[in-house]
Amino acid sequence: MTGLCFGLIAAALAICTPLCVWLIALGHRLKTFDSAGVIGQVKDRSRRVPNTGGIAMFWALVLPLAGVLIAANFAPGILPEAAAPQVEYIVKKTTMGLVLLGCLLVLHILGVIDDRKPLPPIPKLVLMLLPALAAPLLTDTRLLTLLDPWVGGAWLSVLITAAWFLAITNAMNFLDNMDGLSAGIATIVSACLLVVTIDKHQWLLAGCLSLVIGACLGFLVFNAPRKSGAKLFMGDGGSLVVGFLLAFVTVRVTYYDPSSVQASRAHAVLMPLVVLAVPLYDLVVVTVVRLSQGKSPMVGDMNHASHRLVKRGMSKAAAVYLLWGMTLASGVAGLALARANGVAAALIGSAVLLMLGLLAAFEYASPAAARGAEGERAA
Repeated sequence: MTGLCFGLIAAALAICTPLCVWLIALGHRLKTFDSAGVIGQVKDRSRRVPNTGGIAMFWALVLPLAGVLIAANFAPGILPEAAAPQVEYIVKKTTMGLVLLGCLLVLHILGVIDDRKPLPPIPKLVLMLLPALAAPLLTDTRLLTLLDPWVGGAWLSVLITAAWFLAITNAMNFLDNMDGLSAGIATIVSACLLVVTIDKHQWLLAGCLSLVIGACLGFLVFNAPRKSGAKLFMGDGGSLVVGFLLAFVTVRVTYYDPSSVQASRAHAVLMPLVVLAVPLYDLVVVTVVRLSQGKSPMVGDMNHASHRLVKRGMSKAAAVYLLWGMTLASGVAGLALARANGVAAALIGSAVLLMLGLLAAFEYASPAAARGAEGERAA
């Protein structure tokens, strides 16, 4: 089954890459370039680069996933032999898979519309809330279900899960502000989570993560940091989809291991937070800064971690690579939690917090030095 995961990476890559080539040509013909944004949004100079890369990423994700669901239900014989033991499991998860596909479709359409004509923050947030609520209500994909007996039902767990979906979806959307940043971080996070899902034999989730890796790698061919600049932007049509799928997987992955009681509880609580530490850090800091300035958290500006690093004198590529590296470090730390007892888990969590604290100190140590450097597109 591990080989099948690599096959899905290749499949998503094979779908995304040629679609990106076509969308670049079509985008220049139709002038589907990045828009000016909503009133109050602060952006860097616009570039004549199509922002429709999310369309290629969306189809690279949903076509293989839908194909696996259809094959398992109606033609299991066409699936690879290695997948045969999982057919019954996939059939049982068909409803969950269809709900997931529906949620991704809603967010993709919302994102594509927003890429063409930016939507006001509140209506956009309300529309994003629909799939965030649909997932826990329709698939019982919920966090902290242990609270149910204490609060008289599932309502608190549903709300907490919806908040998590909104947080991670927006975190990946916020990171889409420099070439290669969001897609690179999504690839690293997905690779770390893929190790966990393979270890837990959660093959449907492993397949979803494999597709994210393949789609992001295919997109990065045209969006990686380079002197010549990106040829294609992801847009909300891609970042919202990737963010939601990562949120879905982090809720569904079984971190608890009954055979290792000493380590599993800390692992269960900290693993998703540690692996997603960098996106969550950027989300929290940007939200606090915008609120302190009397602005809506949903109206983009140039106060992201990547922008502040550039203002401190780093090149845009160096800022992206640094945040990639920090994501890899937090991801490896998250994997280490699987073998950590309570004390070791606390030390790992503290080390990740220290890393983020050092980043914040570097960003804000000398505001007077942060001048003159260009940022990049605001999320």
